[in-house]
Amino acid sequence: MQDHDFRINNRIEANLKGTIVDGATGQLIPARVQVLTSKGRFVHPAGSLLKEGSGDPFFYSEGTFEVDVSRGNTRVIVERGTEYTPAKVDLYAPAYGTVVADIVLERWTDLGDRGWHPGNTHIHYDDRETRPDERLRLDPRVEDLRMTAISILKQGDMPYASNKYSPGMLTDFSSAHHYVQCGEESRHNFRAPGPYGYGHVMLLNIKNIVEPVTRGRMVDAFDPDYPPLSYVCDDTRRQGGIVIWCHNGLGIEAPVAGVLGKLDAFNLFDDYWMDPEYDVYYQMLNTGIRMPVSTGSDWYVCNGNRVYAYTGKAFEYESWLDALKKGRTFISNGPVLELNVQGNIPGAEIEAQVGDKVSAMATWESHYPVSHVEILFNGKSVATEFFPDGLKNGQIEVDVPASSDGWIAARISTDVRDSYHHPVFAHTSPVYINTGLDSPEMSIAARGFSETIERNLEWVMSRGKFYTDHQRREVSDLHKAGQELFNNMIKA
Repeated sequence: MQDHDFRINNRIEANLKGTIVDGATGQLIPARVQVLTSKGRFVHPAGSLLKEGSGDPFFYSEGTFEVDVSRGNTRVIVERGTEYTPAKVDLYAPAYGTVVADIVLERWTDLGDRGWHPGNTHIHYDDRETRPDERLRLDPRVEDLRMTAISILKQGDMPYASNKYSPGMLTDFSSAHHYVQCGEESRHNFRAPGPYGYGHVMLLNIKNIVEPVTRGRMVDAFDPDYPPLSYVCDDTRRQGGIVIWCHNGLGIEAPVAGVLGKLDAFNLFDDYWMDPEYDVYYQMLNTGIRMPVSTGSDWYVCNGNRVYAYTGKAFEYESWLDALKKGRTFISNGPVLELNVQGNIPGAEIEAQVGDKVSAMATWESHYPVSHVEILFNGKSVATEFFPDGLKNGQIEVDVPASSDGWIAARISTDVRDSYHHPVFAHTSPVYINTGLDSPEMSIAARGFSETIERNLEWVMSRGKFYTDHQRREVSDLHKAGQELFNNMIKA
């Protein structure tokens, strides 16, 4: 009776001790952990790093953890990246004492063995992050990323935690399996009046900061809307860096930079506030712009987004970047999606005669059930399968009539959401078809971009802020140069 009273008065709980090991190697591995007590309360070790972003709460673990749990049924969920099957362990916690959870994570796929390696090309930590080094050390390992890019950025005087890092490879956080580098996000945006600014570009593999990091109203009310982001692209290329447009083509300069050949890749869904959409990207492809897909997560690793680049089994940082630039990629927050066109993977160019049939096959596998699979030609579905109950693996094939120049890609979607509560998706970079005949989609897309540029030029000439008329003319001439190329496509 005395022991019973002591336990009640001191609120003694059970101590849950957990270990997380890789099923193939038996080694401890870092992961995300969620512990829910019998009362449905999320508990975590004191001082542990917590998952950022929407969805279910998790804490980071190096491979072991200890938490106090109340008596009753307890659930432990463990996740690592997207290639491991999440583990769910249900156990009964006594009123006091110790309960042990030995958790084994098994891979449902190992894309590295097939030559595909995941990366995240867009990450920042905001001013609320007080332990950026710990987070940056764990993020690539918990997410099982081969290449992780953290980037500096500016917005007024806000002290972004990730701005402590300098451009280049961050050797203190890298290993033979996880490469971590620091790049830059150069941007210009505002909400009203007028368009949404020039946009955002991610700069990877740079040696030095490209100035200005931010221009216009994001600096102060008097900072000029100059220089354009295309100049940043040129400065980055001179350093040997690569340029990725952000946020699904947001910003008035995206089509201009694209048609002028300033961009190396295009980030889709590198955010956490919107569902997948493709409008600007498809229209850019339809004008004949060669543009690989990439993705990231923007604020923290706040979703499962990753871009897989094909380098073969051997992985090196430079070869991964080269594969990204060549378009040997697909993006995903879970499913594996591979495209084969006449024996070629994404990024390839195929010569064909008008009227030829080009064979295309999309193959997928997924931990989450997939409900919608499509093969596209110039943005239009030429083969689609819908699975009302979901399907975790399969393939679809189609002979695509090569009616003109164009591009073939594959995409999948589902109503199922991951632990971030985001819709599960995947999309490949295109395979390009060359016939010598312009597509009808080219003139339609070009006309849309030309009309948009015309409206944007009105803003540049009448409302944009510049120090000199020469600066205003430079920006105007840049947009007119892009518009002229689109107008030539309309005439053709």
